[in-house]
Amino acid sequence: MFLKRNTCFMVFLLCSLTLWCKSTSAGSSYLSPSQKPQNKGRSSRVGRQLMEPPGPPAEENHITISAPFEIGFTVREQDFEEYGTALQEVIQRLLGNTDPAAGRPHFSVGGKGLYMQLNATAPILAVYANPEACLKKDFRVKRSSVVYLVQMFSSPKDHGWGQDIEVLVLLYSLAHGLSLSVVGSAFGIPKSTVHRIIKHVTGKIKANLKTLISLPTPDELPEIADGFCQLAKSPAFHRAAGAIDGCHIRIKPPGNEYHKEYINYKLFPSIQMQAICDSTGRFLDVFIGYPGSVHDARVLRNSPIFCQALFPPAGWFLFGDGGYPCLEKPVGLLTPYKVPRGQVQARFNRHHARARSVVERAFGRMKARWRATLFKALEVSPSFAPDIIACCAFLHNLCIDMNDVLEDAEAFPPEDGDQSPPPAAACGQESPGHHLRNRIAAQLSAPVQMAPHLREHDYI
Repeated sequence: MFLKRNTCFMVFLLCSLTLWCKSTSAGSSYLSPSQKPQNKGRSSRVGRQLMEPPGPPAEENHITISAPFEIGFTVREQDFEEYGTALQEVIQRLLGNTDPAAGRPHFSVGGKGLYMQLNATAPILAVYANPEACLKKDFRVKRSSVVYLVQMFSSPKDHGWGQDIEVLVLLYSLAHGLSLSVVGSAFGIPKSTVHRIIKHVTGKIKANLKTLISLPTPDELPEIADGFCQLAKSPAFHRAAGAIDGCHIRIKPPGNEYHKEYINYKLFPSIQMQAICDSTGRFLDVFIGYPGSVHDARVLRNSPIFCQALFPPAGWFLFGDGGYPCLEKPVGLLTPYKVPRGQVQARFNRHHARARSVVERAFGRMKARWRATLFKALEVSPSFAPDIIACCAFLHNLCIDMNDVLEDAEAFPPEDGDQSPPPAAACGQESPGHHLRNRIAAQLSAPVQMAPHLREHDYI
């Protein structure tokens, strides 16, 4: 009876492995068992929806097969001791490795079953497996940044090479223009699996966005202000909390009646990215998703920063270009003079431009790092494009924290000209900030060392 049961088990295993090989060669998509959808009561729809990890096997002879990363199955320990050698030979033949010198696949026994190690024969995976190899050429980030992402997204439920593969696939896709065929060929996986991994990892990054993109605390504001004073080369901006600007990211517009809504003033379809950065170019807040035809001032007035008066605190201000209104409330926003009159206003505009340009350089560094993706139209739907842009902003901050400098990243040229802010409905009581701008302009033009009889004079 025992022999008959084991014989049936072996036949079932061989049939399952054969079906897996045929489905893999036909282009089916598989992920690790923790990510593989378990659709009960209906046919499986691969690459559609992530489900919860499968629970423990209800029967003794439970088999789970996934490719190309891992092959796993759960058997009793005594059965593995008896049939382990035969199983290794069967899997080795099914994988196409008939060279005796290549050796057997390596197996390790864990609490969740039996899993094969990652096959590092693919060139891109061989580079990652070599700890001395540089990853910037293929992934546009250094190894420490990759390790940080893997550790950030890892959890006790993970096993095998799932997190490593997912992070590498996303970085490689951003570095090569989100081409599913290119990424699939590099990793040896189907395009449907690449698409599913990108959606899965971008969802994780979106859920953890505030870990790297967050507003500063009150204790951090003086350090940020000192940085802007150094950029502007004047202590008059000692209450600067950040610089705000908008950026247009090219997309492929939807093929419906909303096509024209995405055409910006430069006459190409885009999505707006509003960002606030500190004096180092690190993003403090991002607001992404408005069509390119929407004006920067309207995007600001509809953002949580403005509507909820989240930042900066009272008494502090942001640098903005001429496309924004000069405000004191609900948010402090300092803009240059439209038509400077006299040396005082012209001098203010020069110092203001030195400090404000840091946000344009931040956009340029982000676009230069992921130039294959952001220098051309995003080949994703407009509803998914904001998630990709948010991932790029997240990785931009990560690279700053990890001191991951891309030497060949050239600054993206600033946008030509400023837009005149059109009238728009305010979300609250607005208070112009012209008196604040005039006071700072007077401080910039005041002598550094005044005569004793002029120290009591008010230069406002």
